[in-house]
Amino acid sequence: MLETGYLAAFLVGLLGGVHCVGMCGGIVGVLGMGSRASLGVLLGYNLGRILSYTLAGALLGGIAALATSLADIRQAQQTLQVVAGLFMLAMGLYLGGWWFGLLKLERAGGHLWRYIEPTAQRLLPVRGAGQALLLGAVWGWLPCGLVYSVLIWSISSGGALEGGLLMLAFGLGTLPNLLAMGLAAERLRPLLQRLWVRRVAGVLVMVFGVLSIYRALLA
Repeated sequence: MLETGYLAAFLVGLLGGVHCVGMCGGIVGVLGMGSRASLGVLLGYNLGRILSYTLAGALLGGIAALATSLADIRQAQQTLQVVAGLFMLAMGLYLGGWWFGLLKLERAGGHLWRYIEPTAQRLLPVRGAGQALLLGAVWGWLPCGLVYSVLIWSISSGGALEGGLLMLAFGLGTLPNLLAMGLAAERLRPLLQRLWVRRVAGVLVMVFGVLSIYRALLA
């Protein structure tokens, strides 16, 4: 069951790439500039970003596991999985351009980002892969509705290891879009901004949300 969850998290990251490009595409395009020499910088940035996701998932999964050990574990995990499914439904509606309620969540996270952003600014301009790694680790905390949706999912994963692996799978799913964006920014941006692409991605993410809720209710 967990392995299926990891695959689903990977696919959510892959399909949500149209949103990732919107959130991180600008800085990734600057880092990439379409040259082979910048591939190491792009990989460093994305590795740092994915490591931050993994750490966040492990922290939330571990905290939730400790909390639910004091309560009815099964019921708590079912409830959290339903909440995660609802967040994915909201994310799908957001991606498809049908509802923008998640913007409020991103704006709420922006209060924390105001304290983190100066650190990211001090790492620019990036002069090497090591510096890009640090920048990615900081940028991984950028307020993002898609990331928040999967983080809620990681809370219901059952533990720190499971939460970390879930966010790692999600982060790896976002990697192809952002790597491609860095190496071919000008050609990919118009495609990923097309309404039909965003709506197909949104519908597929909503399917995963429905499946998550369905599995939780049947458990």
